[in-house]
Amino acid sequence: MDAVRVSALRERLAGTGWLEAVGGFAGALRRSVSRRGAGELLLVGTEAYEPWHLAAHLDDEAAWSDVPRLAPTLLRHGPTAGAPAHLAHGLGRLSGARRGATVLVVAPRAVGAPLLERVLDARRGGATVLALDGGAAAGGPGGLAGPDGLDDLRALAHERLAVGTGAEEPFDLAQHLVSAAAAQPPPRRSALGRLADLAARLAAPPAIGRW
Repeated sequence: MDAVRVSALRERLAGTGWLEAVGGFAGALRRSVSRRGAGELLLVGTEAYEPWHLAAHLDDEAAWSDVPRLAPTLLRHGPTAGAPAHLAHGLGRLSGARRGATVLVVAPRAVGAPLLERVLDARRGGATVLALDGGAAAGGPGGLAGPDGLDDLRALAHERLAVGTGAEEPFDLAQHLVSAAAAQPPPRRSALGRLADLAARLAAPPAIGRW
């Protein structure tokens, strides 16, 4: 992420309340993975969109911060045979998620019923569900219609950040900001001021590491 893009993003979002929303969502993520009894962070995207970059940035932020459980386990819809261990986890991990686990669903577009069903299993098992979506991440025709009436991602999520339905670049930039903000300690400054500092720090190229 270069400084020009960061500056343009900050100017575009200033005064909209969106940076504060990012800070609130990132704070919910941090609290979920750092609370007493917290378990692993399970990160999953849609069949068409795997959040590789968010996985890499959360991994970096976990190493940089004092919140090691920010390092996620990336769940894939179709892990390939012989994949490295950290890329070999399938969606079955969701159904087994229990209290203490955090599930972060990243979905720029619609989420299909198979994923929603597994996220519902995780929620019923006691996991905390967070959703970062493109503003219309519903199940759609043939989507989940469970007995609890939780029929789309918005209803399943305990916390949700809707980025919008525009170009994918803002969605990618939102992931940068969320991962960086989640690594920050509880605020002493305003959310806007903290996120402005974080955006400036993100001007430096991230160390992608194993991802």
